[in-house]
This record gives sequence, C-alpha cells and structure tokens, in this order.
Amino acid sequence: MVSEPLHDYARYEYDLTFANLAAGEQVRWLPRREATGLLLPANDFWVFEDELLLVHHFTGEGQLAKDGREYITDAVLAEQHSEAFEAAWQRAVPHVQYHPA
Repeated sequence: MVSEPLHDYARYEYDLTFANLAAGEQVRWLPRREATGLLLPANDFWVFEDELLLVHHFTGEGQLAKDGREYITDAVLAEQHSEAFEAAWQRAVPHVQYHPA
C-alpha cells in the first residue's frame, strides 16, 4: 500500500522492482485511496504453513525494533491475516500497469 504521490523511498522501491519481477516475484501496488473499506492488519506480517504468523514491529524511524519479530502460532489469526492480504491483493494494481504520478 502506498501514499500518492510516492515519497522518495517508495519511488526508489518502484524503480528497482524490475529486479524482483525478473526473479519471478509478483508485485502489486495499492494506492491508499483504493483501500477504503478493507480491514487490514496494523503491522507488516508473513504467514507460514497456514498457522504461523510472523509479525514485524518497527520503530518510528522505520527500522525493525530490537525485539521486532513476534512469532504467533494461531491458525485463526493466520487465516484472518491471509484473508486481509488477499482482499488487498485483489484491489492492487500489477506493477507493469501501475504508473505513479
């Protein structure tokens, strides 16, 4: 999810995404104005094996906090996070179609 116009760091990420695409990653961009109505988790996360949730906690400066990795084994919570991701993914624009101002 990105704010528009893109700030410098998001623009940097956008400009380097070609390498991710070349490696086979799928990348989409979701402008915040398109996220209204989505119920999204407050923290960055990864879901593993449908039951392990890895939550990242960042400082106010955008750095991973000293104790910034929280592992939670909870299939229901993992499913909720997966469903939120899928809803955002469906609204997001594939990288090749996204042209930030």
